[in-house]
Amino acid sequence: MTMTGTHTFSETFTLTNAKYLASKVASDLFQMQLFYGRPTDQEINDYLGELIILLLGGYLDSVDYGFRRDNKWVIVASYSAHFGSTSSTDDRSGGVYPGANISSSTWGSYLRTNSKFHTLSQEEKDKIEQDLPIKRNGQAEPGFYGGTWDCGKDYFSGGTGLLRKMYRPS
Repeated sequence: MTMTGTHTFSETFTLTNAKYLASKVASDLFQMQLFYGRPTDQEINDYLGELIILLLGGYLDSVDYGFRRDNKWVIVASYSAHFGSTSSTDDRSGGVYPGANISSSTWGSYLRTNSKFHTLSQEEKDKIEQDLPIKRNGQAEPGFYGGTWDCGKDYFSGGTGLLRKMYRPS
């Protein structure tokens, strides 16, 4: 005799989940602040507000935070969103590279929205962008200096994951 069964598991992504994931990013950004002097506390608060809104709506593709010189990243933390993720891995935040030479570089961030955002009407996009604490101006996407990617941090909550990669000097 053969018996079969099914199991359905679903999670609802809530404001609490979005804040939890944002807190992981905040920890990384505070570590960058400790090592490099930026971002400021206000910048971190603004980035987290933006991240929470975009995660909650399911609109984030990826976002980068770091230092660039000549529009090339010197060091950057990059976060890619994975909605409907089945991962259960939730790594500890931190592990930011402490020794990058950031002289003559500036702090910055670059954000990419996903196809769900792009299918919204212009009115809906405008409403979301109006609520964001950061007003982005369509800057060119930065390139990279010779460096390496360190992968392997996965932050997870409520069926949504953020994969963090760090680009640092070789």
